[in-house]
Amino acid sequence: MAKAKGAIVVDTARCKGCGVCTTACPTKVIELAAEVNGKGYHYAYMANPDACIGCSNCGIVCPDTCITVYRAKAGATA
Repeated sequence: MAKAKGAIVVDTARCKGCGVCTTACPTKVIELAAEVNGKGYHYAYMANPDACIGCSNCGIVCPDTCITVYRAKAGATA
């Protein structure tokens, strides 16, 4: 089975920094930023993007649907 390469996009303006996605990520890709968004929350971001496998766990558990997950087979070209 081919390995998958993933990426996420977080809507930082809507993220409330609950941290549910950080615990749901099996490869520990997501962390909360030291900076805050316009609402004063520490938002989620990809701290280790090379480890993302595109499993979608973070997007599924996000209570505010702030995370979009993209996935492609490793080595695939556009």
